[in-house]
Amino acid sequence: MQQNSPNNSTTEFRVGQRVHASNDSRRIGTVKYVGTVEGYSDTWVGVNWDNGEGKHGGSVNGVKYFHAKFETSGSFVRPKNLCKGVSLLEALEKRYRSNSTKDEEDEMYVLSTSNRRVSVQLLGKNELHDKLSRFEELTSASLSFMGVSSPGIPCHISTTVPNIKELDLSGNLLSEWKDVGTICEQLPALEALNLSHNLMSPYKSELPLLKSIRVLVLNNTGVNWEQVELLRQSLSAIEELHIMGNNISRILPVSSSMVQGFDSLRLLNLEDNCIAEWSEIMKLSQLRCLEQLYLNKNCLSSLFYPDNGRQYCESEVACYKPFQNLRCLLLGDNNFSDLASVDSLNLFPNLVDIRLSGNPITDATRGGVPRFGLIARLAKVQILNGSEITSRERKDSEIRYVRLVVSKLHVSPEEIKQHPRFSELKNFYGIEDQKPSTRATGPQAISSGFLSITLKCVGASMGEKPPLTKKLPASTTVGKLKFLCESFFKLKSMKLNLFLQEEGSPLPLSLDNDASSLMDIGVGNDSVILVDEDS
Repeated sequence: MQQNSPNNSTTEFRVGQRVHASNDSRRIGTVKYVGTVEGYSDTWVGVNWDNGEGKHGGSVNGVKYFHAKFETSGSFVRPKNLCKGVSLLEALEKRYRSNSTKDEEDEMYVLSTSNRRVSVQLLGKNELHDKLSRFEELTSASLSFMGVSSPGIPCHISTTVPNIKELDLSGNLLSEWKDVGTICEQLPALEALNLSHNLMSPYKSELPLLKSIRVLVLNNTGVNWEQVELLRQSLSAIEELHIMGNNISRILPVSSSMVQGFDSLRLLNLEDNCIAEWSEIMKLSQLRCLEQLYLNKNCLSSLFYPDNGRQYCESEVACYKPFQNLRCLLLGDNNFSDLASVDSLNLFPNLVDIRLSGNPITDATRGGVPRFGLIARLAKVQILNGSEITSRERKDSEIRYVRLVVSKLHVSPEEIKQHPRFSELKNFYGIEDQKPSTRATGPQAISSGFLSITLKCVGASMGEKPPLTKKLPASTTVGKLKFLCESFFKLKSMKLNLFLQEEGSPLPLSLDNDASSLMDIGVGNDSVILVDEDS
């Protein structure tokens, strides 16, 4: 096993270098070995592929040449089958000035009704190509997966594309921050930079002061929070920072327990990381301008807000209300399962946009809280799980919630502790909480316990049946309602499933507990219930 000498012609490849397959710029990896392989002639390059699609873990015939990240993410490749990349300007030339090949044009087609290819001609194609090829006028450039590995000659960048404001360099071969600094320094108008899927080396040398960069995307780059803190010194005007998919588990401020600086940061995207403790998130609570915090797809299971919104920071730094300007908090696809975490969201001073979907606490099919219950618990929320809450939906949800809690309190009075907004809402809507007498008679007693419900048949084999609106006792069970639907719609031979259609919810709520009453599940007046056949 012999490493190549510096004078060998294959020294264009070096260990640690980022490369892509010569016939596929999206197949990217890191060089782990350059040299000979026992039993094979000439020189080979050992590569660990980012997508994990290799042949082995760095061993051939029992000899270990390098350590791949996974058991099958490594392979040996002939140097001629690898590309070490191109400069930024070379990629620009290829992307915007080269004519499309015949093969590319042949791929532009649609299928006719007879399944034949019909060529597509782009209207204005020549005019658009001409405009994009005038580099001095370009303000936005997309060079994703173009094999960019270096800036090239720095001064040529600023003279060739002086007006670039947005630059997408995702999926390239960049790894050194000094190269990123060179590119940014030569593009004084640059405001938005996307470096996603470039495996960046640890930050070593200082970047120049990047006063114009307002949006920086570092998704899937391997950048951790320590690197972010070092970058902060150069990003004085940063407003949006995206660092998804970097296996971040801890927020580690440099000089105190709280993250400082980032005085213009409005949006921080930490989705798809490994943060498990809310105390890590609280280290971000003194970012005064932070309005949007994305935490979907982490490992969080609970959250809290300091009692009475008191200051949560060290005494030696200026203190502000935690998350004082946060308006949007995305918590989807985590592990939240407790009501206390949901109720704590009311304590955030300005929080109006919340995502909780994909958590155990919101899975209504497994005993989680349905949409109407979340709306009633969250007093200030205006957008829930990406759907706007209308004033009517809020009113209906809060009334349904109060009625549901009333029915539960008759059985278990101590449950009141789990519903901090119950008394407020009950008084606001003037809802009585006395248990109906089983001996009550007369029209008033009967009508007060009835709900107006619209039933709609949606089963494929049910035929077209007009909706029916019925007044039913709130104590009617789901099982009883199924029996009634069989009679109402003459569906004697079918096994039925019922679903509650909720305004603003993308999917109807399955009513799968036959023993639950309409009041138990929060069905309100004028609700719509879908009647389907059991598949």
